[in-house]
Amino acid sequence: MPLGIVHAAAGLSLRKNGWPFGLRKRLMSIPERLDLDRISALTVRHYNQRAEEFREGTRDHDVRQNIDALLRHIAGEPPFTLLDFGCGPGRDLKSFARLGHLAIGLDGAERFVHMAGLESGCEVWQQDFLKLDLPDARFDGVFANASLFHVPGHELPRVLRQLHATLKPGGVLFSSNPHGANVEGWNGERYGAYHDLETWRSRMAEAGFVELEHYYRPAGLPREQQAWLASVWRRSLP
Repeated sequence: MPLGIVHAAAGLSLRKNGWPFGLRKRLMSIPERLDLDRISALTVRHYNQRAEEFREGTRDHDVRQNIDALLRHIAGEPPFTLLDFGCGPGRDLKSFARLGHLAIGLDGAERFVHMAGLESGCEVWQQDFLKLDLPDARFDGVFANASLFHVPGHELPRVLRQLHATLKPGGVLFSSNPHGANVEGWNGERYGAYHDLETWRSRMAEAGFVELEHYYRPAGLPREQQAWLASVWRRSLP
Protein backbone atom coordinates (compact mmCIF):
# COMPACT_ATOMS: atom_id res chain seq x y z
CA MET A 1 0.00 0.00 0.00
CA PRO A 2 1.11 3.38 -0.78
CA LEU A 3 1.79 5.29 2.14
CA GLY A 4 3.70 2.42 1.51
CA ILE A 5 1.74 0.97 4.16
CA VAL A 6 -0.39 -1.87 3.77
CA HIS A 7 -2.94 -3.44 6.00
CA ALA A 8 -0.50 -3.01 8.84
CA ALA A 9 -2.54 -3.92 11.84
CA ALA A 10 -3.86 -7.11 10.29
CA GLY A 11 -1.14 -9.21 11.87
CA LEU A 12 -1.42 -7.71 15.35
CA SER A 13 -3.25 -9.48 18.15
CA LEU A 14 -6.00 -7.55 19.91
CA ARG A 15 -6.37 -6.42 23.49
CA LYS A 16 -9.63 -6.01 25.40
CA ASN A 17 -9.91 -2.28 24.81
CA GLY A 18 -9.97 -2.81 21.06
CA TRP A 19 -6.44 -1.61 20.35
CA PRO A 20 -3.87 -3.78 18.66
CA PHE A 21 -2.00 -5.40 21.53
CA GLY A 22 0.78 -3.24 22.88
CA LEU A 23 0.06 -0.39 20.49
CA ARG A 24 -0.28 2.27 23.16
CA LYS A 25 3.18 1.49 24.47
CA ARG A 26 4.83 1.25 21.08
CA LEU A 27 3.49 4.42 19.51
CA MET A 28 6.08 7.16 19.55
CA SER A 29 5.24 10.83 19.69
CA ILE A 30 4.74 12.65 16.41
CA PRO A 31 7.57 14.94 15.38
CA GLU A 32 6.50 18.50 14.69
CA ARG A 33 7.41 18.13 11.05
CA LEU A 34 6.82 14.66 9.67
CA ASP A 35 9.26 13.33 7.12
CA LEU A 36 6.69 11.98 4.67
CA ASP A 37 9.25 10.39 2.38
CA ARG A 38 10.70 8.50 5.34
CA ILE A 39 7.25 7.33 6.43
CA SER A 40 6.58 5.92 2.98
CA ALA A 41 10.03 4.43 2.48
CA LEU A 42 10.19 2.61 5.80
CA THR A 43 6.72 1.17 5.54
CA VAL A 44 7.14 0.02 1.97
CA ARG A 45 10.42 -1.61 2.91
CA HIS A 46 8.76 -3.35 5.84
CA TYR A 47 6.10 -4.91 3.62
CA ASN A 48 8.41 -5.74 0.75
CA GLN A 49 10.60 -7.65 3.21
CA ARG A 50 7.61 -9.49 4.69
CA ALA A 51 5.40 -9.90 1.64
CA GLU A 52 5.18 -13.70 1.70
CA GLU A 53 4.58 -13.77 5.44
CA PHE A 54 1.86 -11.16 5.13
CA ARG A 55 0.14 -13.01 2.29
CA GLU A 56 0.03 -16.27 4.19
CA GLY A 57 -1.07 -14.56 7.42
CA THR A 58 -4.03 -12.78 5.80
CA ARG A 59 -5.03 -15.23 3.07
CA ASP A 60 -7.96 -16.67 5.05
CA HIS A 61 -9.27 -13.42 6.56
CA ASP A 62 -13.00 -13.23 5.91
CA VAL A 63 -13.92 -9.72 4.74
CA ARG A 64 -17.12 -10.62 2.87
CA GLN A 65 -19.03 -8.31 5.21
CA ASN A 66 -16.90 -5.40 3.99
CA ILE A 67 -17.15 -6.32 0.31
CA ASP A 68 -20.93 -6.62 0.60
CA ALA A 69 -21.11 -3.25 2.39
CA LEU A 70 -19.43 -1.55 -0.56
CA LEU A 71 -21.31 -3.28 -3.35
CA ARG A 72 -24.85 -2.98 -1.98
CA HIS A 73 -24.58 0.81 -1.80
CA ILE A 74 -23.42 1.35 -5.39
CA ALA A 75 -26.28 2.53 -7.58
CA GLY A 76 -26.89 1.04 -11.00
CA GLU A 77 -26.38 -2.39 -12.46
CA PRO A 78 -23.13 -4.37 -12.18
CA PRO A 79 -20.47 -4.91 -13.26
CA PHE A 80 -18.88 -1.96 -11.46
CA THR A 81 -15.51 -0.32 -11.95
CA LEU A 82 -13.70 -0.58 -8.61
CA LEU A 83 -10.42 0.59 -7.09
CA ASP A 84 -8.93 -1.64 -4.39
CA PHE A 85 -6.93 1.02 -2.56
CA GLY A 86 -4.12 -0.75 -0.73
CA CYS A 87 -4.75 -4.10 -2.35
CA GLY A 88 -1.81 -5.88 -0.73
CA PRO A 89 -1.17 -9.34 -2.26
CA GLY A 90 -4.51 -9.27 -4.09
CA ARG A 91 -6.90 -11.36 -1.98
CA ASP A 92 -9.84 -8.94 -2.26
CA LEU A 93 -8.95 -7.84 -5.78
CA LYS A 94 -9.37 -11.46 -6.82
CA SER A 95 -12.76 -11.62 -5.07
CA PHE A 96 -14.02 -8.57 -6.98
CA ALA A 97 -12.84 -10.05 -10.28
CA ARG A 98 -14.56 -13.36 -9.54
CA LEU A 99 -17.79 -11.44 -8.96
CA GLY A 100 -17.48 -10.06 -12.47
CA HIS A 101 -16.43 -6.49 -11.68
CA LEU A 102 -13.70 -4.49 -13.41
CA ALA A 103 -11.30 -4.11 -10.52
CA ILE A 104 -7.98 -2.25 -10.42
CA GLY A 105 -5.56 -2.58 -7.52
CA LEU A 106 -3.28 0.07 -6.05
CA ASP A 107 -0.44 -0.44 -3.62
CA GLY A 108 2.85 1.16 -2.66
CA ALA A 109 4.85 -2.02 -2.09
CA GLU A 110 6.47 -3.35 -5.26
CA ARG A 111 6.23 -6.98 -4.20
CA PHE A 112 2.54 -6.64 -3.36
CA VAL A 113 1.86 -5.08 -6.75
CA HIS A 114 3.51 -8.06 -8.45
CA MET A 115 1.71 -10.59 -6.23
CA ALA A 116 -1.68 -8.94 -6.71
CA GLY A 117 -1.37 -8.95 -10.48
CA LEU A 118 -0.52 -12.65 -10.53
CA GLU A 119 -3.17 -13.56 -7.96
CA SER A 120 -6.05 -11.69 -9.56
CA GLY A 121 -5.19 -11.19 -13.22
CA CYS A 122 -6.18 -7.53 -12.73
CA GLU A 123 -4.36 -4.33 -13.53
CA VAL A 124 -2.44 -3.06 -10.48
CA TRP A 125 -0.93 0.40 -10.03
CA GLN A 126 2.11 1.07 -7.86
CA GLN A 127 1.56 4.43 -6.18
CA ASP A 128 2.55 6.04 -2.90
CA PHE A 129 -0.54 6.96 -0.84
CA LEU A 130 0.98 10.41 -0.36
CA LYS A 131 1.79 10.95 -4.06
CA LEU A 132 -1.37 9.72 -5.75
CA ASP A 133 -2.05 10.21 -9.44
CA LEU A 134 -5.67 9.12 -9.90
CA PRO A 135 -8.03 9.68 -12.83
CA ASP A 136 -11.04 11.92 -12.32
CA ALA A 137 -14.50 10.35 -11.93
CA ARG A 138 -13.29 6.89 -12.97
CA PHE A 139 -14.66 4.52 -10.32
CA ASP A 140 -18.07 3.40 -9.11
CA GLY A 141 -16.51 2.31 -5.84
CA VAL A 142 -13.29 2.53 -3.83
CA PHE A 143 -12.46 -0.27 -1.39
CA ALA A 144 -10.00 1.03 1.23
CA ASN A 145 -9.79 -1.95 3.55
CA ALA A 146 -7.13 -1.51 6.25
CA SER A 147 -5.19 1.15 4.40
CA LEU A 148 -6.19 4.75 5.12
CA PHE A 149 -5.07 4.63 8.74
CA HIS A 150 -1.51 4.69 7.45
CA VAL A 151 -1.97 8.23 6.19
CA PRO A 152 -0.68 10.86 8.68
CA GLY A 153 -3.50 12.95 10.08
CA HIS A 154 -2.51 16.25 8.52
CA GLU A 155 -2.25 14.59 5.08
CA LEU A 156 -5.57 12.75 5.36
CA PRO A 157 -7.83 15.61 4.11
CA ARG A 158 -5.84 15.85 0.87
CA VAL A 159 -5.86 12.09 0.29
CA LEU A 160 -9.59 11.87 0.98
CA ARG A 161 -10.26 14.66 -1.51
CA GLN A 162 -8.27 12.74 -4.12
CA LEU A 163 -10.33 9.60 -3.49
CA HIS A 164 -13.50 11.69 -3.65
CA ALA A 165 -12.41 13.07 -7.02
CA THR A 166 -11.63 9.65 -8.50
CA LEU A 167 -15.17 8.44 -7.75
CA LYS A 168 -17.97 9.06 -10.19
CA PRO A 169 -20.67 11.38 -8.82
CA GLY A 170 -22.71 9.22 -6.45
CA GLY A 171 -19.87 6.70 -6.18
CA VAL A 172 -19.16 4.87 -2.94
CA LEU A 173 -16.08 4.58 -0.72
CA PHE A 174 -15.67 1.83 1.88
CA SER A 175 -13.03 2.18 4.59
CA SER A 176 -11.99 0.00 7.49
CA ASN A 177 -9.40 1.14 10.02
CA PRO A 178 -8.35 0.24 13.55
CA HIS A 179 -9.98 2.93 15.69
CA GLY A 180 -8.46 4.76 18.62
CA ALA A 181 -8.32 7.95 20.65
CA ASN A 182 -7.05 10.19 17.83
CA VAL A 183 -3.39 9.36 18.25
CA GLU A 184 -0.74 8.61 15.66
CA GLY A 185 2.89 7.67 15.41
CA TRP A 186 5.32 4.87 14.67
CA ASN A 187 4.43 1.25 15.38
CA GLY A 188 7.75 -0.41 14.67
CA GLU A 189 8.59 0.54 11.06
CA ARG A 190 4.97 1.35 10.19
CA TYR A 191 3.18 4.62 10.72
CA GLY A 192 -0.44 4.67 11.81
CA ALA A 193 -3.14 7.18 12.73
CA TYR A 194 -6.01 5.92 14.90
CA HIS A 195 -9.21 7.98 14.86
CA ASP A 196 -12.45 7.67 16.77
CA LEU A 197 -15.79 7.66 14.96
CA GLU A 198 -16.58 11.34 15.41
CA THR A 199 -13.19 12.47 14.13
CA TRP A 200 -13.44 10.12 11.16
CA ARG A 201 -16.92 11.43 10.37
CA SER A 202 -15.63 14.98 10.46
CA ARG A 203 -12.72 14.24 8.12
CA MET A 204 -14.94 12.42 5.64
CA ALA A 205 -17.59 15.15 5.64
CA GLU A 206 -14.95 17.82 5.06
CA ALA A 207 -13.84 15.89 1.97
CA GLY A 208 -17.37 15.91 0.57
CA PHE A 209 -18.63 12.46 1.58
CA VAL A 210 -22.05 11.55 2.98
CA GLU A 211 -22.22 8.71 5.50
CA LEU A 212 -24.25 5.64 4.55
CA GLU A 213 -23.46 3.27 7.43
CA HIS A 214 -20.80 2.22 9.90
CA TYR A 215 -20.14 -0.84 12.03
CA TYR A 216 -17.39 -2.39 14.14
CA ARG A 217 -15.48 -5.61 13.48
CA PRO A 218 -14.95 -8.48 14.01
CA ALA A 219 -18.68 -9.18 13.98
CA GLY A 220 -20.18 -10.99 16.95
CA LEU A 221 -17.64 -9.86 19.55
CA PRO A 222 -18.19 -7.45 22.44
CA ARG A 223 -17.48 -3.84 21.43
CA GLU A 224 -14.34 -3.67 23.55
CA GLN A 225 -12.89 -6.47 21.40
CA GLN A 226 -13.86 -4.94 18.06
CA ALA A 227 -10.70 -3.14 16.99
CA TRP A 228 -11.88 -2.17 13.51
CA LEU A 229 -14.23 0.64 12.51
CA ALA A 230 -15.80 0.10 9.09
CA SER A 231 -17.74 2.83 7.33
CA VAL A 232 -19.37 3.44 3.95
CA TRP A 233 -19.62 6.85 2.24
CA ARG A 234 -21.09 8.34 -0.91
CA ARG A 235 -19.62 11.06 -3.09
CA SER A 236 -22.36 13.65 -3.16
CA LEU A 237 -24.02 14.36 -6.48
CA PRO A 238 -23.25 17.70 -8.18
